[in-house]
Amino acid sequence: MPPIRWNVEARIRGAALAALCLVPLLAAGCAPAEEPEATREAAAVVDDPHSFSRPGEVRVTHLALDLTVDFDARTLSGRASLTVDNPAGASELVLDTRGLEIAAVALGDGAAAIFTLGDEVEGQPFLGRPLTVEIAPGTEVVHVDYTTSPGAAALQWLDPAQTAGGERPFLFTQSQAILARTWVPCQDTPGVRMTYEATVHVPEGLMAVMSAENPTADQAGGVYRFEMPQPVPSYLLALAVGEIGFESLGRVSGVYAEPPTLPAAAWELADTPQMIDAAERLYGPYQWGRYDVLFLPPSFPFGGMENPRLTFATPTILAGDRSLVALIAHELAHSWSGNVVTNANWNDFWLNEGFTTYFEGRIMEAIYGEEYAEMLAALGLEQLRDTVEEIGADSPDTRLHLDLAGRDPDAGMTDVAYEKGRFFLRTLEQAVGRERWDAFLRGYFDRFAFRSITSAEFLDHLRAELLSPEEAERVGVERWVYEPGLPDNLAAPESARFAAVDAERQAWLEGRPATDLATADWTTHEWLRFLRGLPDDLPQARLAELDRAFDLTASGNSEIQAEWFGHAVAAGYRPAYTALEEFLLRVGRRKFLVPLYGALAATPEGKEWALEVYERARPGYHAVSRGTVDDLLGWGEETMARSTA
Repeated sequence: MPPIRWNVEARIRGAALAALCLVPLLAAGCAPAEEPEATREAAAVVDDPHSFSRPGEVRVTHLALDLTVDFDARTLSGRASLTVDNPAGASELVLDTRGLEIAAVALGDGAAAIFTLGDEVEGQPFLGRPLTVEIAPGTEVVHVDYTTSPGAAALQWLDPAQTAGGERPFLFTQSQAILARTWVPCQDTPGVRMTYEATVHVPEGLMAVMSAENPTADQAGGVYRFEMPQPVPSYLLALAVGEIGFESLGRVSGVYAEPPTLPAAAWELADTPQMIDAAERLYGPYQWGRYDVLFLPPSFPFGGMENPRLTFATPTILAGDRSLVALIAHELAHSWSGNVVTNANWNDFWLNEGFTTYFEGRIMEAIYGEEYAEMLAALGLEQLRDTVEEIGADSPDTRLHLDLAGRDPDAGMTDVAYEKGRFFLRTLEQAVGRERWDAFLRGYFDRFAFRSITSAEFLDHLRAELLSPEEAERVGVERWVYEPGLPDNLAAPESARFAAVDAERQAWLEGRPATDLATADWTTHEWLRFLRGLPDDLPQARLAELDRAFDLTASGNSEIQAEWFGHAVAAGYRPAYTALEEFLLRVGRRKFLVPLYGALAATPEGKEWALEVYERARPGYHAVSRGTVDDLLGWGEETMARSTA
């Protein structure tokens, strides 16, 4: 596969959803909210090709974890207790597992349960193995005692040297898309939502945090207890353990990070409370109590992960000028699109990410202005067009509704879901006007709150509540969702500031000295526009001129550096390679790794250098990034050939 730009989307135990604390953040205190009508409907069962579980027969409604974190063994061990709803009196509960050592299974009354661990599906090891437990019609709870594998794909174990502090180890999880099964036996499908609680035992002096109600200081004895009262799908289970500090950003938001990173992180995210206010004004109350952000070590494979109550974020957005905080707006927007209204399976990943990318733009527009938001949209459209060209405009993978059966759902996590989804919604907004569109979208989040839905359900709702048959035909909603490529009615952004950037770039290409370019007030986005528009065949002397004028090789901005390094590799501009090597050794964000390693692999000399760097960098990357770069570089074959040469 050619390199792709990656970006990285019930019944409550003992009470109805009406008892949950689902009120706007801006309201004083915390009082029960009325249960949304949609949550009282029977949840539809949608086939999920990536799960062995059969939630149409037995559905997990609550999870209780009691886990011990062992940094020496690199394992989690303990018990998962699963509360089940079994209306038809089924005789089996099927759970997803991958690499788990199952020690024992018991029913709620303590009686040992008969269980079997099935085989892997040939050619699909990413699915793991089904755990089938014999249950009685009246079984309410199933206990599973287990230990994770030291190589569990969801778990990233970092030695002290790989952290900002350099003295204590660090652990974080990444459950999306189907990696929750590598650390928790569960119904690992976004079509099942459950509440959860957890007790986590960690070494003294380390803090544990989860996608739940969190502490703000170390707990004596290293024992942490968590509650998540809102129902969430398994991919939103999250845990991090390390030397972590906290700083408040306001009454309902704050930042967690390693102590050396915390001051910069808190400064960078100072506008987060304004983002929350803007999001609530647009599409209704925030439903999760608090919105906090945890900055992880740089090996985190994504820009951010929308774990409820606690976004996980990459430190590569700490640019020192708040120019990359659109990522925080994106993860905050997931608190509505993705976390509250969720794709029922990964074929409809765009329902999470397309809506969120659109919502992100609206938050950025509210805080920083329309022109700023249009620059972000224009950059997104550039990336989308590049991705469609790389995949092929006729490829089924350029549809919004995908067919990922038989493949790891990570294969669907390209710019298509994010950006084609965004531009579909922009096109709908343009077709009906912002006032009608915003009223519809607010109603959509209310109507499907705490449910998992499909593309077909969304389109049915769209036709019933917003579009007349004539409007639906004019927009081409079926074409947008079910056909490949980019429709010709895409509502493209226009940016006067980018037009000025294009003019400066053209002047430089025609001979104006780099030092004479009008760049003094450029944002990160304008620099990205400038760099992405440069031709691929620039000679080294021209790159050296830009580097002398703007010190691009030493930029502290990861987005600018990554774009610059791509040009340096294409031209063989060796003065940038020391910084490029340091970047690849330090940063594990897949969005950067894939294009850079891909560019290096385009020539035999570049691939040889890339393999030498990757051999040292690979142990510090998360399994998600390793898997992608392994395939890109042919790591297994190449390492065997190198070792026998």
